[in-house]
Amino acid sequence: MKKDTHSENYRLVVFEDTSCGFSFLTKSTVQTDKTISWSDGNEYPLYKIEISDKSHPYYTGQRTLVDTAGRIEKFNKKYSKKNS
Repeated sequence: MKKDTHSENYRLVVFEDTSCGFSFLTKSTVQTDKTISWSDGNEYPLYKIEISDKSHPYYTGQRTLVDTAGRIEKFNKKYSKKNS
């Protein structure tokens, strides 16, 4: 690897998914002013995220299926030329 291309300030950071309350601890260089006390008794920087693998519909299996056939039929019905 090339020298001086990677950040030197890796540290443990808690990421909190605000949509479901799930938190995980990992190394990161993200900058934040907030901190949180983790289950091991130590205090770590806290970074809040809106979505993670615990709340994303793709990973949770709660994705909605789009009825493309119905949408196409509705479009064709609305914009097709009417025979007089």
